[in-house]
Amino acid sequence: MNGLRAVLAAADTAARWHAEQRRKGEAQEPYINHLLEVAHLVAEATDGRDPDLIIAALLHDAIEDSGISEAEIADTFGADVAALVVAVTDDKSLPKAERKRLQIAHAPTKPERAKILKLADKTSNLRAMAKSPPANWSHERRAEYIAWARAVVAGVRGTNAWLEAVFDDAAAEADRALAAA
Repeated sequence: MNGLRAVLAAADTAARWHAEQRRKGEAQEPYINHLLEVAHLVAEATDGRDPDLIIAALLHDAIEDSGISEAEIADTFGADVAALVVAVTDDKSLPKAERKRLQIAHAPTKPERAKILKLADKTSNLRAMAKSPPANWSHERRAEYIAWARAVVAGVRGTNAWLEAVFDDAAAEADRALAAA
């Protein structure tokens, strides 16, 4: 399967795997919007030269959020895509605070392509935090999330200057939205 066909197949698969999911924000956007945004950021950051990384961006939450196995991803999209997804997947058996701590601790040790994916994911999340924060999140919780996202991204700096600038813009917008709340 050529790169474009594989990316479109992954987009279709991601839409099916996440069909019933919504973002946590007040607007309750379909979850696929997040996956498409992350894939678009990855495509822009790599000039579209890494179809497997774009596919991994579309599937990056499938293990955590949809119970899809690494083997299923590998069988359908290849071992490289599955390894990228696993590289950015949290161990849901751990407490949330520990998962967040490990993301910060492990960010610098991730392969470069996984760092790009992590950076795109955090950028999308901060954009959503600015535009449609979760209704039940306090001002303090939103501030903590923004600070945590910055801490994760600090560990991947030096990976992609363009995407880092886009992240910085998203973080600044999230700060402005929080200050205005």
